[in-house]
Amino acid sequence: MFAPSRNESRRFLIDAWRKYRAGEPLSGLEQMAAQLIAMHPEYHPMLESPDAYVERDYRPEQGDINPFLHLSLHLAAAEQLAIDQPPGIATQYARLCASRGDAHEALHAIAECLGEVIWQAQRTGTPPDAALYLACLERQK
Repeated sequence: MFAPSRNESRRFLIDAWRKYRAGEPLSGLEQMAAQLIAMHPEYHPMLESPDAYVERDYRPEQGDINPFLHLSLHLAAAEQLAIDQPPGIATQYARLCASRGDAHEALHAIAECLGEVIWQAQRTGTPPDAALYLACLERQK
C-alpha cells in the first residue's frame, strides 16, 4: 500500500498545480488533483508559495482549515467515485448532486463523511468502515 508522508502528499499537490499552470504533462492522478485545485482559488496562493506553507501545522482547535487535507480528501473522494468504491458511493454522489444542485458541494459532502470515517478509524484503531461511510452519506441532504 502506498502511504506517503505528510510532506510527500503536500508536495504532490504543489507539483501537480505547478505542472498544470506550466502546461507540463500530467499523470492521471495529477490531472485529477489539478482539476480539484482549480475549484479552490482560495488555496492557489498557498500552493504557489510552497516554502511558506508546506511545513505549516494547521490546528482545527484554533479555527485553521488545512488546505492540503481538504484537497486530499477531495482527491480521495474523486478516486472512489471513479471506481464506485465503496459500492454505492456513485449513487449517493448523484443523489447529492441533484439535491444540492452543485457537483462541488456534493463532493464536499463526500469529503466530510470520508473525514469522519477516517477519524473514527484512527480513534478506534480499526479499518475505515464502509457501512458507516455510506450511512453518513445517506444522512446528507
